[in-house]
Amino acid sequence: MINFNVIENKISSVQKYLKILERYKEYSREEIEKDIDIRGAVERYLYLAIQSTIAIAEAVISFKNLRKPTTMAESFIILSEEGIIDREFAEKLIKMVGFRNIIAHDYEELNYDIVYDILHQRLKDIEKFIEIIKEKI
Repeated sequence: MINFNVIENKISSVQKYLKILERYKEYSREEIEKDIDIRGAVERYLYLAIQSTIAIAEAVISFKNLRKPTTMAESFIILSEEGIIDREFAEKLIKMVGFRNIIAHDYEELNYDIVYDILHQRLKDIEKFIEIIKEKI
């Protein structure tokens, strides 16, 4: 069973990645796509932030001794079923899992409009998730 310190450490990791990503918000969508170094950094830190968010969900599930998910996305469904997050918010996080999968497996098909949107608009969903977890655990 996972203890609360594990969850806190995972939250700390996500916060570190979000802080790094904050630096890349100054770049335009085109700069991110065209500069291989910026593009690689943004993709990697988005991947790490999302992967670590999934790890928090899985750690909370273990900590609360809930049923085990069979997919990464199901972790957020379980948290929704248990009333930790609402279903609409779970759907937003599930979309991030899908984006994480694209980064991990189909990176050549990455849509930089989506990358830019996540960087500027959707990272707040990860921040909100962290706040909910801190509040409810």
